[in-house]
Amino acid sequence: MKIVTVIGARPQFVKAAAVSRAIAEHNATYADHRALITEVIVHTGQHFDANMSDIFFEEMQIPRPNYHLEINSVGHGAMTGRMLEKIEDVLIKEKPDYVLVYGDTNSTLAGALAAKKLHIKVVHVEAGLRSFNMRMPEEINRILTDRISNILCCPTENAVENLINEGFKHFPCTFANTGDVMLDAALFYSTFSAEKSDIINRLGLEPKAFFLCTIHRAENTDDEERIRSIFVALNEISTRHPVVLPLHPRTQKIASSLNLLTDPANSKLVIVPPVGYFDMIELLKHTKAVITDSGGLQKEAYFFGKPCITLRDETEWVELLANGANMLTGASSTKIIDACNQLSDKFSNTDSQLYGSGYASKNIIKLISQNYALG
Repeated sequence: MKIVTVIGARPQFVKAAAVSRAIAEHNATYADHRALITEVIVHTGQHFDANMSDIFFEEMQIPRPNYHLEINSVGHGAMTGRMLEKIEDVLIKEKPDYVLVYGDTNSTLAGALAAKKLHIKVVHVEAGLRSFNMRMPEEINRILTDRISNILCCPTENAVENLINEGFKHFPCTFANTGDVMLDAALFYSTFSAEKSDIINRLGLEPKAFFLCTIHRAENTDDEERIRSIFVALNEISTRHPVVLPLHPRTQKIASSLNLLTDPANSKLVIVPPVGYFDMIELLKHTKAVITDSGGLQKEAYFFGKPCITLRDETEWVELLANGANMLTGASSTKIIDACNQLSDKFSNTDSQLYGSGYASKNIIKLISQNYALG
C-alpha cells in the first residue's frame, strides 16, 4: 500500500509525525511485504517557517518531506490552484492508493481535490469539525474536504455527530471516531520536552503564576476594535500575573502599527518571538491558564490540564465548553478579564477521554488497512 501525505504547516508536520510513527510500527509488525505501507510526504510550503530547519526534523523525530512544492505568500485562490496543479503532478508520478490530508488548510483542500480528480481515495484526519462560521476559510476547507473524502477520521464524538447530521451515512464513505492525533503527539513529546527546553528559566517565570497567550486569527488581528480590546485586557491581567505572548510576525506588525506594544504602567506583558513545540509544551505544563484564538492550543491546554479562555465567538471544540475546560469571551476586554478572575487551578473532568486515549494514529492506520483489504 502507498500513501501520499499532504501537509503545509508546522502543526501538520507534528500531527503527521504521529501517524508516520504508527506506520513504522505497523510495518515492523508484519513480515509479509504485501501488508507493508509506503509513505510519501509532500510539503506544499503553505506556511513558510524558518524554524523548520534540519534541527527541527532531528529533534522532533519527524520524517523529512519527499517533495517540497514551495507555494506560499499568495492569495487563497492562487495558492489553492498552484497546489492543485503541483500535487496532481506528484500523484501521477507516485500512483498512491490513498492521499492523507490533515485539518482545514488550503493544502488540505488542494490535496483532497487533486486526489479525487485522479480517482485516488482520500483520508481526512480531523474530519467532522464545524465552527458553523462560513466566513472562516478553514470552515469552507474542512466542509469541502469532508464531502469528497473516502475515509473520515473524526477526533471526537461531536465530529461524528456532525457528519451524521449532514447525511454522511448515505454517502459512499467510512467515518469513525479514531481519537485525536494531537493527543498522541502531545503525549509523545511531553516525555522529553524538559530536556529540550529551558524557556521557563530563560524567561524567569514562576510555575502556575503566569498566563500563556497567542493571537493570530484574522478575525482578531485584522479588526482594529477587536485587537485593541484584547490588548486592553492583556495589559490589565498582566498587572497581576505576567502574560507570556509569543507573537507571530504578522500580529506583531499590526500591533506595533497601532502602538499596542508600548507597555502602559505596571504592565507585565512578556512578548517573545514564536516558540518551538518543545518550548510551547513547557509553557503549557507550567502556565496558570491559556488565553488564545488558536484551535490547536485550546485542545493542548486541555491535554495538560489547563483552563482555556478563547478569544473567539465560536469554537469547533464544543466538548471543551461542555466540559468546563474552555470559556468563550470573543474580543471583549471585560469578558476576558472576568474569565481570568473566575479561573480555578483545575477544571472538572480532566480525566475524561474527550479526544481518545493516545492511540488515534494506530486507529487511523487500522482503519485504512481494513479499507485497503476490502479493495
